[in-house]
Amino acid sequence: MVTTAPRWRRFLRRAMLWLALAGLLALGAGYVGFAARLAVVEAAAPRTDAIVVVTGGAQRVADAVSLLNAERGRRLLISGVNEKTSREELAKINPSARAALACCVDLDYRARNTIGNAIEARRWVRQHGFRSLLLVTSNYHMPRTLLEFSHAMPEVRFVPHPVVPEQFDVAGWWNDWRTIRLLVPEYLKYLAASLRSRIEGDPETSRLSVIIGGRKPVSPKPGDQIGPDQDRRSRAEPAARGA
Repeated sequence: MVTTAPRWRRFLRRAMLWLALAGLLALGAGYVGFAARLAVVEAAAPRTDAIVVVTGGAQRVADAVSLLNAERGRRLLISGVNEKTSREELAKINPSARAALACCVDLDYRARNTIGNAIEARRWVRQHGFRSLLLVTSNYHMPRTLLEFSHAMPEVRFVPHPVVPEQFDVAGWWNDWRTIRLLVPEYLKYLAASLRSRIEGDPETSRLSVIIGGRKPVSPKPGDQIGPDQDRRSRAEPAARGA
């Protein structure tokens, strides 16, 4: 009995070591596949009911507005807008968007993260009765965004439109330390989102999202209490004219 116990302990240690190595290999292989998919060039955007862009860079919004001007969708939702940013400021950053911002663009100030983007987009989609969406975000963020949106709205058809950041060489991800530092955390977030979507239902009642993000994915304030006064007036005026 004295000699058997150490043998079992050695066996368990080796088994745990091999399992850890297998896990690391699987994680590494998954990361390589994740990074390789990001370099795929998407075809020209087809026509959809509407367009949603997730904030995180002026280039994303500019591309989304260009798609709207090209009639790839009837309306555009800019989700996750900073609560201090008005329509006028967005128009200054994107001059080509001025006309669209006045007629066909809705601003979401409530979303705090990607899950919040999906929740607020779902409310917007149901309000307008859209059945297909052109989804615009950075290419490295697209897998997780597409996962969260599909989980929140399985009945909606999504067409990804990834935006390629100029400062990151995703095609040569193994050769650029800045790109690796960007992609590794995003890959881990993608894995967490994939696991969460399998064990939780409605994202609005997700407890894991609160634990992971440290707060609820959407602001508890109503939409008309968030954002610049100017933008609140711009949304209120059409309603007043309709009344």
